[in-house]
Order: sequence, then structure tokens, then C-alpha cells
Amino acid sequence: MQLDFSRLTALEAYRWLASTVTPRPIAWVSTRSRDGIDNLAPFSFFQVISDEPPTLMVNVGNRADGSLKDTLCNAQDMGELVIQLVSMAQAEAMNATAANLPHLQSEFAHCGIASQPSQRVAPPRVAGAPIAFECRVAEVQPYPRQAPNCHLIFAEVLLAHVDDTVLDADGRIDPLKLDLVGRLGGTAYTRTCEVFRMQRPG
Repeated sequence: MQLDFSRLTALEAYRWLASTVTPRPIAWVSTRSRDGIDNLAPFSFFQVISDEPPTLMVNVGNRADGSLKDTLCNAQDMGELVIQLVSMAQAEAMNATAANLPHLQSEFAHCGIASQPSQRVAPPRVAGAPIAFECRVAEVQPYPRQAPNCHLIFAEVLLAHVDDTVLDADGRIDPLKLDLVGRLGGTAYTRTCEVFRMQRPG
């Protein structure tokens, strides 16, 4: 089977990419608006892209009507965000925050999600998240430049919160204890409940 992406609709291309480039980690992003409204939304087009400076990248697509999502607007306006990773225990709460709410309504309040104050940035972090990265916005790039349908947020990590319960005896991350949720295609998800190891060649 071959797929000529030049002949696919945008929706068809999305479905093929989203169901093959898997599993994808989920960035559960909290931001704060100029009006002090806290926003929380999940994004699975997400990855670490640099360790010097430590930088994460989140792709925030436009709404179906072409308008910009609150996450992007807040990040651009305020220059700050917190990126949480999602454990299996918080999967349902994460999914609830994907709902389209009115502009001035907080997902924290609407979905009953507890928050904690951050230390370096204004947006709060999700209480109980196994990992939370407090970040400053390093750069925002519209893509594609001619007629952007998404924006790439490059987020420089300032401070990370790591729950002690996900560490092993040596103080390193135990992926089984972390038990993160990853995105597959459609409505399918996976979790980090199976691990195998390989040594890279020298």
C-alpha cells in the first residue's frame, strides 16, 4: 500500500499520520490569560526537541473555524506555560479538558481539577501530575507560513516538578511507576506499562 499525500484531504492526512506516528506523549498545557483565567488543554503533537537549552515543542492547531485556541493566545500574550505529562490515573480528567468551552471559562473549574501554584511562572500546575515543566515561551512559529493552520510553541524549561513516587531506588525515573498515557489513532490510547531495554552500540 502506498499513500500519495498530495491526493489526500487534510482530514485523511491527519488520520493516517495520527494513527501511524505512535505512541505520542501528551502535553497537558496550563496557561493564564491577561484576565487571570486559567486554561488547561491536552495536545498530542508534542515532543522534546533540545537539551541545550532544554526545550519542548507543542503544536497547537487552529479551531475548525480558523480561530486561535486559548492555549496559544495565552502563551503568546503572557509568555509562560506549564506542560504536564499525563498518568493513567489522570487520563479521564485530561480527556475532559479537551472539550470546547467558552473563552472565559476555566477547564480547572469546569472539570473539577485541583491545581497548585507554580514557582517560576504564573500559570498553575495540575495537582498530582507526575511530571510538570514550568516553561517560558522561547518562540512561536506559525506553520505553514503562507496559510498557517497551526502554531509551534517552543517552550524553554525553567523548572521541573517530579513526583517522588515515580522514582526508583537510585533516584531515576521508573517508567512503570510513571505509567504515562500516550496517544494512538482515533479514540485509542496506550500506557507505559511494559518495558524492554537495549544497549546502543558503541
